[in-house]
Amino acid sequence: MKFDYTFSASGRTTTKKSNKLKRVTLTVLLVLVLISLTIMTAVPPLIMKDFINMHVDYKETYKPEEYGLTAEKIRLETEDGLNVVAYDVYVDKPKAVVIFLSGIHNPSVTAYFGHAKMLQDNGYASALLEVRAHGESDGNVIALGYKEYLDVKALVEHIKKSDKYKDVPIVVFGVSMGGAVAINSIGEIPEIDGLISLSAYSAWEDVFGDNMVNMGAPSFFATLQKPFVKLYSAVKFGFGSYNISPKNEIKKLGDRPALIMHSKDDSQVPYANFERIAEKMPQHVETWSREGDLHFIIHKDHFMAPEGDIEYSQKILGFLDKHFGNR
Repeated sequence: MKFDYTFSASGRTTTKKSNKLKRVTLTVLLVLVLISLTIMTAVPPLIMKDFINMHVDYKETYKPEEYGLTAEKIRLETEDGLNVVAYDVYVDKPKAVVIFLSGIHNPSVTAYFGHAKMLQDNGYASALLEVRAHGESDGNVIALGYKEYLDVKALVEHIKKSDKYKDVPIVVFGVSMGGAVAINSIGEIPEIDGLISLSAYSAWEDVFGDNMVNMGAPSFFATLQKPFVKLYSAVKFGFGSYNISPKNEIKKLGDRPALIMHSKDDSQVPYANFERIAEKMPQHVETWSREGDLHFIIHKDHFMAPEGDIEYSQKILGFLDKHFGNR
């Protein structure tokens, strides 16, 4: 009996130690998970706050007169109550009107007056839109493409109501964040007839993760971080924007013509973003991948006078003439 008692006590002691070890292990794991979740949740607002909670006041802007143009400044109210500014560059009997959208922090969309001049010389009108939180437009938060389509919508509605643009096709043209806004806009606004997008990110959480890796973060950590970036963006901009991203919106293109461009060594919006969009876009979409790190696609020396970059200007004008030149 004594032997049996000793064995039983030893067994109970071993079981108690084992259970205690399991509880300690689970507690440690739970604490680690909570710490990890806290860190992952904290990263997006910490990184993004100084990047988006701002109004972009440009040090350098451009006037249409510098390009031999006349532009009408128009002020528009968006459906969420902001006033945004656009510059209307008209041409008699326009083949189409092209809405220009610039990047997240630079340059001012007025830098595209050179493009507007090239288009005017070829029979196309332009409307240069300074989206919310940029230049003379209202707003103190850059919405990363989640809300700027509302700015484009206000301009599209203005164009549609204008007698001088009666039955004139509308094409949206954007670069970088503007490229993302352009894709989101054509997805959300059926009245837009065509798309030209340069260096767009496939989704904000995608380019966020891509740049974390470029800065030395482990790829697995960047991948794990993406859902937290998307969740924070939804909290910041409203859950109605949760599924708004270029790689989703491009699927709504239908049979409308589109030209998507990216440079293969883009250091700001990595080429993987183009590939993600390409996976989702309809087969008829035209693409151009340019060699080098050319975030604005055009060679820098020709930005203000784009016709000097012959390959670039021919891509733009060729696309427009192919789909809108027979008016």
